[in-house]
Amino acid sequence: ICIMEKQVLESSEERTFQYQDSLPSLPVPSLAESLSKYLDAVKPFLNQEEYQRTEDIVKKFENGIGKELHRKLLERAKTRRNWLEDWWLNVAYLDLRISTQIHCNMGGPGPYIEHCWPPKEGTQIERACVNIWHTLKYWDLLRAEKVAIERSGNAVLDMNQFRMLFCTCKIPGVTRDSIGSYFKTETEGECPSHLIVLCRGRVFAFDAIHEGNMVTPPEIFRQLTYIQKRCHGEPDGPGLAALTSNERTKWAELREYLIDLDPKNLSLLEKIQRSLFVVCLDDSSPHATPEDYSEVTRLGLTGDPTVRWGDKSYSIIFFSNGTCGAFCDHSPFDAMALITMLSYAEKKIIENEGKWKGSDKVRDIPWPEELVFTVDQKIINEIGRTKELYYKKVSDLQLVTYAFTSFGKALIRKKKLHPDTFVQLALQLAYYKCHGRPGCCYETAMTRRFYHGRTETIRPCTMEAVEWCKSMLDPSESSYQQLQLMHKAFAKHNKMRKECENGKGFDRHLLGLLLIAQEQGLPVPELYVDHAFTASGGGGNFILSTSLTGYTRFSGSALPMVHHGYGFFYAIRDDRIVTSCSSWKSCPETDAEVLCRTVFQCFRDMLQLTVVAHL
Repeated sequence: ICIMEKQVLESSEERTFQYQDSLPSLPVPSLAESLSKYLDAVKPFLNQEEYQRTEDIVKKFENGIGKELHRKLLERAKTRRNWLEDWWLNVAYLDLRISTQIHCNMGGPGPYIEHCWPPKEGTQIERACVNIWHTLKYWDLLRAEKVAIERSGNAVLDMNQFRMLFCTCKIPGVTRDSIGSYFKTETEGECPSHLIVLCRGRVFAFDAIHEGNMVTPPEIFRQLTYIQKRCHGEPDGPGLAALTSNERTKWAELREYLIDLDPKNLSLLEKIQRSLFVVCLDDSSPHATPEDYSEVTRLGLTGDPTVRWGDKSYSIIFFSNGTCGAFCDHSPFDAMALITMLSYAEKKIIENEGKWKGSDKVRDIPWPEELVFTVDQKIINEIGRTKELYYKKVSDLQLVTYAFTSFGKALIRKKKLHPDTFVQLALQLAYYKCHGRPGCCYETAMTRRFYHGRTETIRPCTMEAVEWCKSMLDPSESSYQQLQLMHKAFAKHNKMRKECENGKGFDRHLLGLLLIAQEQGLPVPELYVDHAFTASGGGGNFILSTSLTGYTRFSGSALPMVHHGYGFFYAIRDDRIVTSCSSWKSCPETDAEVLCRTVFQCFRDMLQLTVVAHL
C-alpha cells in the first residue's frame, strides 16, 4: 500500500508539459460562418453601395474559389495538429524584412518602483543580481517541469511558448529568418546555462551554474561589477549589437560578412544565440513614477541599440537609476508567457523585500569572458550607419504610459461588466471622438487551449460599438438609450472574444485560404483586393493595434501597425488601469497623448452612464 500511495502522490504533481500531447488540434472554422462574420466586421467602414459590392464578392468567393481553397485547407489540417503554426510564424514574423527590433519587438517597464525599488542611483547592479537570480530560479523550475500548468476555466492551456523564454534567438536570413531554440528540460538533456551581458558596446558571457550549483546574487554581483568596472575604465566597444536593429536582409548579409571575416565570429554569435537570456546594462536614468512610466517604457523599447540584442527572445534591461524593463523578440511567444514569468519573479522579490537573504559567501568562480569580435572598417562604418538610422526612426516615436487611477477592475466587475471589453469600448469611443470616424481595431485573443495555439484577431470596431459611439456624441440621446446601446456593444464583444478563444474567429481562417491560393500559384482572390478588406484592417492595416497584457502589475507596449495608427496596450488592476499608447510624430493626425487622455475621460463617462441611467 505504501508503494501505491507513493506513486499516487508523485503522479498527482503535474508536470509543466505533460498534457502537450493530449491538447486538441486547432480547428478549421466553417467557411459560411467565417464569411458571414467577415461581412459583419466590414460594415462600419462601408456605405450601402460599397457594402452591396463586397457582399457580392463574398458570395462569389463562397460558391467559387473559396470552396475549393477551404477544401484544401481541411486537407492540410488533417495532417497537422496546428494547420496555422508554421504559416503564422513565417507570415507574421520571419518573412518580414523591416527592422523587427523597432517595429515588432515588445517591451515593458518593471513595476518594482511601486514597492521594493524606487528609482535610486547606484542600485543598478545590486537590483540586477536579485532579479537575475529569481529569473534563473524560474528557468530551473521550467527545466524540472515544475512551472504550474495554466488553465482557462477547466481547459488546460498549451505551455509550449514557455520553452522559448530561455536559450532562444531569431537568426536573420536573406529572405526569411529562422528561430534557434536550445532549451531542454532535465529529462530531455543538457541545456545551455550561460548569460550574456551587454555594456558600453561590449559583450560578455558567464555561466549561471558553477560545479552543479546555481550562482547566487552575491556571485552574480561579483560578475556584473567586474564587467561594469572594466567597461567604465576602458574605451567603449564597437557596439556590434546595434546591427540587430537593421532591416532583416541587411543584417543577414552583414552577419554572413562577419562570419567570412573570421570563423571565430560564428562561434561568438552562436554563444549569444544559445544563451539563457541577455542582461543589458544601460547608462540612462529614465524618469518613472507609479502614474507615469512613459520614459522607462520608451527607453526599454527604443533605447541604446548597442546594449540590446534585438533578436533575443528575452532581454532584461537595468538602467543606472535601478529602474528596469523587459525587451523581447515577439516571434517565439506572445506576452502572456513572459508576464507569467515576470510575475513569478516579482512575487519572490516582494516576499524578500527586494533583498538577498541568503549567504554572502562567494565561490571562486571563473571571471566573465569577453566576446571579442573580429571587425574591420566596413563593419565599423555599418554600425555607425545603423545607429544613425535607428535614432532617426525612434526619435519619431511618441509613447506614453500612464496609470488611470480613479478605479479599476474591482469597480468595473461590481457593475457586472467585463473589464477588457470596458477598455476596448472606451478606446472605440475615444478614437471616434478624436477622429470623427470608426477606427478599425485588432485585439489579441488567445487560442492556447489548442495545440501550439497562439492568437486570433478580435475586431472590436463592431456596428454595435459604432451605434453606441454615435449615441454618446448625440446630445439629444437619453442616457437610458446610451446605456442600452452600450450593453449591446458589450454583449457583442464578449461573444466575439469567446468565439475567437474557441477557434471560431475568421481572420486566421481567411489568411489560411489566401496562403493556400499562394502555395497553389493561383491568382489572389478578389475578396483580398477589395477596398473593404483593407479598410477594415485586413492585411495588417489595423489603425488600432491593441492587447490586454493581463491583470497583473506588468504593462507592456509595441509600436503601431501602420504609420497613421496607434499601439494601445493595457494592464487592468483592481484599483487602476495602466495604458501604453504609441503613435508616430510624423503623422499629423495621430497623437498618443491626446488619445490616451481621451480614453481616460471615456472611462469616467462610461462609469457615469451606469450610475445616471439608473436614476
